[in-house]
Amino acid sequence: MLKVRVIPTLLWKGVGLVKGTGFDSWRRVGPILPAIRVYNQREVDELMLMDVEATSNGMAPDIESLADFGQDCFVPLTYGGGILDVAQVGPLLRSGADKVSVNSSTYARPSLVRDIAEKYGTQCVVASVDVRSVSPGRWECHSHSGSRPTGQDPVSWARRMQELGAGEILLTSIDRDGTFQGYDLDLIAAVCVAVSVPVIASGGAGSYADIVNAMKAGASAAAAASIFHFTELTPAGAKAALAEAGFPVRLPYVEG
Repeated sequence: MLKVRVIPTLLWKGVGLVKGTGFDSWRRVGPILPAIRVYNQREVDELMLMDVEATSNGMAPDIESLADFGQDCFVPLTYGGGILDVAQVGPLLRSGADKVSVNSSTYARPSLVRDIAEKYGTQCVVASVDVRSVSPGRWECHSHSGSRPTGQDPVSWARRMQELGAGEILLTSIDRDGTFQGYDLDLIAAVCVAVSVPVIASGGAGSYADIVNAMKAGASAAAAASIFHFTELTPAGAKAALAEAGFPVRLPYVEG
């Protein structure tokens, strides 16, 4: 069985990190580099850095800043925000990203996922799927930081992203984002049944039990922001809880 992962999410807006609820990222968290350095020391499995205003404001990825961040990041880094074309991916990878996350642009041009996968490999492409609840057991994908409904069902959309070459699905509940109420387990289970690639659960973690429950629902990884920014809970504690629940995790390196 593959090891499950715990992935802190860093939401980048302007000059620093932000967080809020329901994708309303209004609360300043702090500068980016210190956060990356702290997570390096905590031996997290991966980091996600998402530029939350790039797409909405028509901005291209900030390659220069990413290169500065990448020099201090010693764990796998996924970058998302403002990616419209496969030509942008090479510079992002050379600047320190190990994977790219694409979302809004895929609804207008799904072939972008295939283009990136064919040039750089499926392991490089994370298809981000942001979801709002419509009614019990029904959801709708949204783009542009959750502001635009797309009419797409997340189960069928995730399946299509996999068919086009996405190596992972980042599945985020907009309704649960920043609420500490736990992940949308029904949503996670529905998507995990539909695809064979790893699903990263996101949106709503408030306790270690929530992270364990996401894995029980079928997720291969748990992404979280508020729980690590605003509480005393840590990625190491989350991994210890997962190990206690019987899930294989990557253990910290210990010199012999």
